[in-house]
Amino acid sequence: MSQTTTITESQKGPRTVTLNTGSVYTFNSNESTTLEKIPTIDASRIWSEKLEERQAAAEEIREASQNIGFFYLVNHGIDPKYAEEAMNQAKRFFALPEQKKMEVFTGLVPNEYVGYHPMECYNRNGWKYQDLSEAFNWAYDAAEDPEAVDKGQSSVSIWPSDLPGFREGLYAYHNQLLRLSRRLARIFALALHLPEDYFDEYVKHPEAGMRILRYPEQKHSVEEQNGIGAHTDVECFTIVTQDLSGGLEVLSKNGNWVKAEPIPGSFVVNIADCFMRQTNEFFVSTVHRVINKSGGERYSAPFFFGFDRNKLLEAVSTCVSDENPMKYPIMTGGEYYEWRTNRQKRTNTYNANAEKAEEVR
Repeated sequence: MSQTTTITESQKGPRTVTLNTGSVYTFNSNESTTLEKIPTIDASRIWSEKLEERQAAAEEIREASQNIGFFYLVNHGIDPKYAEEAMNQAKRFFALPEQKKMEVFTGLVPNEYVGYHPMECYNRNGWKYQDLSEAFNWAYDAAEDPEAVDKGQSSVSIWPSDLPGFREGLYAYHNQLLRLSRRLARIFALALHLPEDYFDEYVKHPEAGMRILRYPEQKHSVEEQNGIGAHTDVECFTIVTQDLSGGLEVLSKNGNWVKAEPIPGSFVVNIADCFMRQTNEFFVSTVHRVINKSGGERYSAPFFFGFDRNKLLEAVSTCVSDENPMKYPIMTGGEYYEWRTNRQKRTNTYNANAEKAEEVR
């Protein structure tokens, strides 16, 4: 799930982006660059039986997570057929009539980000035109998780009727990414110089939402519109599946928008805000956006992985000291998620139509 931001511009000089948590970032120009690079990490080692190989991968992830908060993951072991099927299901859903998609409008589910987010329903940065994208979100479902400790726990997701294979196709891919994320949680523990099983209890019932998005080609300039405006993600880390259209851009520490150009078969992984809080800002949750000037539609499928909502977002021991105390108040992951969800959904311009959507449903 993303976070709303506000962009301001002076007459001359850099621009600033202010997140709704109060954090302020500066960027030099709306023009993006390929001169700065996002690191690529070979994920085959995270499955190795040799601890030293897992630690080597963890050290590379540690450096990337600290320096830019983004990295490509290659050789991750997930069959591309799952991504292809998820993208096909995305195209089926977004081709439905608006009235049908509004049966699962996100405004029908308080305190959660699941359901359909209509085209141009947000304007994260206050540009002249609304963000040009639409999305469908669904949540973790213990009944679909082969490793669930309690399959009786209910899910908050809502699903469209009369769309056979849609739910099944999306959860098939979700389960593959869930397995990868649990392994990455162990690698992140090593990256933080903690015991490898440090986060195991946090991921038995994870916050593991996912979304599919469609971005039409933008006709307006980047000065007037984004596909999705500058934001950070909420949970611990995000695994992004993107097509070959390009458009994802990352704000570097130097204040430049860096293109996350597609690498076939790879994932883009980024640190999100809960992990930045728990690591006391050792890991960085980096601002990013999407600008679709590809000449056609763009599809993506980000998987948002976080820890059990009932667990406290306490700083990990290797990231705090007497000289570097915890920078954030302690709350549960669920409390933080609900606060952020409601701040975002209040900006949804379709909320006024929730009652109408309920009638359609």
